[in-house]
Amino acid sequence: MNLHEYQGKELISRFGVRIQQGIVAKTVDEAVAAAKKLHEDTGTSIWVVKAQIHAGGRGKAGGVKVAKSLEEVAEKAGAILGATLVTPQTGAQGKLVNQVLIAQDVYYPGAEDTKEFYVSVLLDREKSRNVIVYSTEGGMDIEEVADKTPHLIHKEWIDPAVGIMPFQARKVAFNLGLSGESFKEMTRFVTSLYNAFTGNDCSLLEINPVLKASDGKIIAVDTKCVVDNNALGRHADIAAMRDLTEEDPTEVEAGEAGLNFVKLDGNVGCMVNGAGLAMATMDIIKLSGGNPANFLDVGGTADAQRVETAFKIILKDPEVKAILVNIFGGIVRCDRVAQGIIDAYKNIGEISVPIIVRLQGTNAEEAKQMIDESGLKVKSAILLKEAAALVQEAFA
Repeated sequence: MNLHEYQGKELISRFGVRIQQGIVAKTVDEAVAAAKKLHEDTGTSIWVVKAQIHAGGRGKAGGVKVAKSLEEVAEKAGAILGATLVTPQTGAQGKLVNQVLIAQDVYYPGAEDTKEFYVSVLLDREKSRNVIVYSTEGGMDIEEVADKTPHLIHKEWIDPAVGIMPFQARKVAFNLGLSGESFKEMTRFVTSLYNAFTGNDCSLLEINPVLKASDGKIIAVDTKCVVDNNALGRHADIAAMRDLTEEDPTEVEAGEAGLNFVKLDGNVGCMVNGAGLAMATMDIIKLSGGNPANFLDVGGTADAQRVETAFKIILKDPEVKAILVNIFGGIVRCDRVAQGIIDAYKNIGEISVPIIVRLQGTNAEEAKQMIDESGLKVKSAILLKEAAALVQEAFA
């Protein structure tokens, strides 16, 4: 689950990570009130107005602005709120800004002895270890740094059974070229950040930039936090932070119906039971000349209601030109799935795109007969290669 910047900062601050203080606002009046409160609490007279969306590249898209007066806070917050930001991570459709973070200025006026770093913690699945990725080139697109100057990217692997060791935190600070008080600050920062990563069951925790302020303090200026969905059951407070307005409405609807759904950019809708079979089905579609329009796993109980809901979700995509239903009848009998497909088809009404149904497993022959005799515009198959041929035929 993706979190907003202000939410990620709240989580890491609980573990002792020093953050850029800020207050979230949903209106211009709230933004001005937040700026006043920050002035009282921190003494700052310069504020940063940051759009809160689940995407990077906000600054280049005009979603991060500096305000040097309360009037400018109102002006810049008003310009960002309600705007649609288009960044490399949002796609051409962009994302609507519903809230902004009013943050203190941590780049002290007249201070020259500042430096920006990049630090992130994530899971290295190949090594089965967590890894701290860091660089002296903070505040930039890390992908560009890795591409053009890979020698500036450092990695420190952490054994999850042991946790981060003091010498590893010191190694990070040393490789970042720090000394004195800022060296000690960075070792504490890295240790706290790693503990926040494991303590919150994150799959990614990225700070870009990490600022070494002129007084030697190490501060998280921005935060990107992704929490493992499978761990949300033990983090009710984090689950409550979910912002449905930032997610694809179709994926939200599918989740509420108990379906595992991810929208893609293809033209063949997929309805499958089982993640492995779904991946194989997507490969078949590609080999047959089409492109999968979605990943949709209906699970082991593909009853009529689930099938009908799945059809409706798939058909909301105007790019879908055909639907391939690929069900293996292990836990569920194929004839029951076939009846569910027939009932769903009748309830939805006329479906304009071709539907190919491949049922294999318990009572597969009976299921094929039911579909063939239903009078519906549905083509059935038992073998995978038969389904692939029917997909090709749909695009012939």
